[in-house]
Amino acid sequence: MGFASSFPYNPVAKRSLRWRPGTIRTCAGALLASREMGRIAYIGDARAPEGDPRPRPSGETDARPSDAEALDAYSRVVTEVAEQLAPSVVNLRVSGHTPRGHRIEGGGSGVVITPDGFLLTSAHVVESAAYVQAVFVDGGELPAEPIGVDPLSDLALLRVHADALMPARLGDAGRLRVGQLVVAIGNPHGFAGSVTAGVVSALGRSLPIHSAGRVIDNVIQTDAALNPGNSGGALVEGRGAVVGINTAVAGIGLGLAVPINDATRRIVASLMRHGRVRRAYVGIAGGSRPLPPRLAARLGRRGCIEVVEVVEDSPAARAGLRPADLIVSIDGAPVESVSDLQRLLFAELIDQPVALGIVREADELTLELRPVELEIGGD
Repeated sequence: MGFASSFPYNPVAKRSLRWRPGTIRTCAGALLASREMGRIAYIGDARAPEGDPRPRPSGETDARPSDAEALDAYSRVVTEVAEQLAPSVVNLRVSGHTPRGHRIEGGGSGVVITPDGFLLTSAHVVESAAYVQAVFVDGGELPAEPIGVDPLSDLALLRVHADALMPARLGDAGRLRVGQLVVAIGNPHGFAGSVTAGVVSALGRSLPIHSAGRVIDNVIQTDAALNPGNSGGALVEGRGAVVGINTAVAGIGLGLAVPINDATRRIVASLMRHGRVRRAYVGIAGGSRPLPPRLAARLGRRGCIEVVEVVEDSPAARAGLRPADLIVSIDGAPVESVSDLQRLLFAELIDQPVALGIVREADELTLELRPVELEIGGD
């Protein structure tokens, strides 16, 4: 095997690698999938150590599950989620042409979000598509019409003509915890209805969108296996709520998903109404950073955005913002990270005066800022 071939032969080492009685049962007893909470909880070995000297009180029984029960609980969560979401996740077959006229074909996944045919998927799956076909788990096929594409969030909205579809329930990625059980449902390599399970391995990751020159913040990282074709599919927590739209494979055992949260819901609503997402533009480059301790205590918050660069003749430049300024609020709403700023910069602020709270060399200042509409090249 690969392990043995990496080292010189050693009879002692070989003996040490043999499975001992109870090893499999011990490993299985280490995990219990909580059906109610949709997460994996560590409970330790399901067996008491041999020769445990601790006396068991009279009448007390071991309430911990058996190995078979632990494995069955995990399987039950995954199978129930898969059965619940299968009618709501579709296989997308995409075709189109390159700017030079070459025909291209591809595929991905989509998630039904309304009974009357709205589907949510990844923008990169359909942004160059001339024709999209949605294939459902029962074999039914319907043409899907692109309603709107938002490259900045890597989300797109499609519509099929149907009125009795089974929509997925959208959850809140903000409630996820590292280590929580998640299930990825999609169509990798065109294999419809594929299901993989894993855990949330990290939160708050950033995903660069090179075509838009922007970063998607708060992306979910999971070790549930994702492959080409999973893009646009559902990342689901243990209670059956969709908490992310699978978007990228970052490496072996590393998948990324755009989170379902308040900002995502606003994007979907804007795509439904207008076919696009209007965003306010300020004209700065910056990053999240902690506030100095005394300033954090005075303001009652821990983070801010440090301005690194101000674009010439931008709204920020006209407002008097400078590099090294610390942005702490917009119209009184706390700003502790770049994602907070992005969440606030929607259409409502375009051409409207807003109060920008900053700290400059320990002085608290308020600047009047008037954002303009963000223009995306090529639109």
